Amino acid sequence: MNWYILVPVCLSAGALIGFTGGLLGIGGGLIAIPLLGLLLGMDQALAQGTALIMVLPAILLSVRHYNRRSKIDKRAALSGALSTVAFTWLGARLALAMDAGLLRMIYAVFVVGMSLYYFYQSYVLRHRLSVPRLDASVKATVYTRYRYLALGALAGTFGGVFGVGGSVLIVPVLVARMGYSQTQAQALALSMVIPGTVVALGTYSWHGQADWLVGIPLALGSIALVPYGVRLAFACSESRLRLAFACMLLLMVPLLLLSV
Repeated sequence: MNWYILVPVCLSAGALIGFTGGLLGIGGGLIAIPLLGLLLGMDQALAQGTALIMVLPAILLSVRHYNRRSKIDKRAALSGALSTVAFTWLGARLALAMDAGLLRMIYAVFVVGMSLYYFYQSYVLRHRLSVPRLDASVKATVYTRYRYLALGALAGTFGGVFGVGGSVLIVPVLVARMGYSQTQAQALALSMVIPGTVVALGTYSWHGQADWLVGIPLALGSIALVPYGVRLAFACSESRLRLAFACMLLLMVPLLLLSV
């Protein structure tokens, strides 16, 4: 595809992905990776590395706008971020050594599992009048720093292996086990994976698994609409937000399987 066609297409696709990523707190990589594989014929590792070019600025902007609306627990974010770095590097090295087809199939299974979990969470919320929340003081005393370190390690490993998805994995834990609302969990999870995303992008790029001609216009398009996605996230009910998340994840599976 010629660059003068590719760039406008990537700008438009990036804008749509950025809006969705801001809404769902995912950075947009879960959407970009299967599309890059299906439409541009990228193998899984190259698609993951290219998506990271878009994901990093989208995450930074999303965190900024989430924090404006609901202050992020900086101590928790820092604790999780510290452990993401080393584990992201290990996960990325593992992914680069794996067969591309196998990596894509594992990624598809991961996406299906996450979508089923969010369908369940949406169902639970729709049939419950209220969801108990823990206030900040309780969180500070009960959920000590090592728990956030463990979450950061988990997010880093999966983020390194799949290029993205680490924040998606720990959001359910923050919501179901640690008393955060959906938007609070999305904001905290994204802030935890920022340094790991930098490490992952550097690792994929160092091994030649990132297409900057595609990634940069995707990033520019993405950051244009991220704020509007975040705004809509705070306007939606939690059950609807989780249902939208689940549907989006499930829609990605056919794209992943088609691009195997």
